[in-house]
Amino acid sequence: MSYVKLALSIAIPIFIGFIGSLFTSQGLKDWYPTLQKPWFTPPNWLFFPVWTTLFVLMGIAFYLAWQTHFGATNVILYFYFLQLLANFFWSLFFFGMRNPALALVDILVLWVLILVNILLLYRVSHLASYLFIPYLGWVSLATLLNYSIWKLNP
Repeated sequence: MSYVKLALSIAIPIFIGFIGSLFTSQGLKDWYPTLQKPWFTPPNWLFFPVWTTLFVLMGIAFYLAWQTHFGATNVILYFYFLQLLANFFWSLFFFGMRNPALALVDILVLWVLILVNILLLYRVSHLASYLFIPYLGWVSLATLLNYSIWKLNP
């Protein structure tokens, strides 16, 4: 076990999440509270611990893939970072640009990229792919929430 690789694997998604949170925190203060939201909207306090947990799980999954046959394919690396990028852009589009329509397009792409990651990771580490399942579940809820906010706030 390489603790340096593990720390780096976890630090990368945490860092991307932190950068995205800069857009989110401002939007949560002065824009998001003014929106009409559906009944199933989670409380604001829940987002930070859930996203932190998901980023840690992503990092562990990345580490597990890195420890196995990771060097054999760049496809996993490509799709992993592509989904991190899509995750970052969702925060920018939704909270930074305050554009739920553009964020909806992005989160649909993100959902597909997460599913692709699950399938690719399964080839090298079943556990790594399973660690992405809560992420897919949360992004599924976020997609429905994003869609509802877009419809409720024309």
